[in-house]
Amino acid sequence: MTDAVTPTAVGAAAALFLAVVIACTFWWMLHLPATKVEKEAKEAQEGLHRMAGSIVVVFTPEITSRHMMALAARLARGERSELLAIYVIEMPYTLPPDAEMPLEEREALDALGAAETIAKNNGITIRTEIVKARSTKQAVLDIAKREQANLLVVGDHREGKYAGAPLNRTIEEIAADAKCDVLIGVEGKHGTILTQPQ
Repeated sequence: MTDAVTPTAVGAAAALFLAVVIACTFWWMLHLPATKVEKEAKEAQEGLHRMAGSIVVVFTPEITSRHMMALAARLARGERSELLAIYVIEMPYTLPPDAEMPLEEREALDALGAAETIAKNNGITIRTEIVKARSTKQAVLDIAKREQANLLVVGDHREGKYAGAPLNRTIEEIAADAKCDVLIGVEGKHGTILTQPQ
């Protein structure tokens, strides 16, 4: 007849300690700490979600953002963001603030019509707005604040391709003073690949 094994307090504590160590080891193996690259990727993804809550695309007679519209529409579609395209007409001080400017207003309608078409081709609902203001920069910043924009999308200076300066003073001021992220797109000399495929 064999002797019965009777557990002691020390033996029970040792067994419990061993079980906890094994459990902790398995948990650590299944939850390895993120690498630096994984942390940076996660932060970038979280930044994208914050950035893409409300997107405002800026057009003016001096700033062309048509080549950025497809990118903005795709970003808005992927992140289910609100999309607003604005065309700012800077009013000279020699005219009343609400004076009619037929040529500029016609150009604004054409630019915003193209923006609506690009958004429609990407399955996105877009709002458009023509803004008359004394200062383009202030108008853009005011609308960004009103819309609680997470991202301003701005194209390049219309004369940049000729003068070699894709960013004019207004673009630089908007980027410097905006309270949200600003994405500036300078069209490459070989064209753009952001257009919607046929």
